[in-house]
Amino acid sequence: MVMNTTKLKAIVATYLRAAVAAVLALYLSGVSDLKTLALAGVAAVAGPVLKALDPASPEFGVGSK
Repeated sequence: MVMNTTKLKAIVATYLRAAVAAVLALYLSGVSDLKTLALAGVAAVAGPVLKALDPASPEFGVGSK
């Protein structure tokens, strides 16, 4: 499976947006523990990962065009 760079950039941007939003929300609410913030970033990419593994997802799912 060969992926074009445009699609790859869109996928990476999706992951980064999710992680940054989660970490920023926690930080702005007063959480400053680096381990907690890092784990929030990791947990935030669970949604995009699940989307990528979903064969019915037309954008990035397994088997998408």
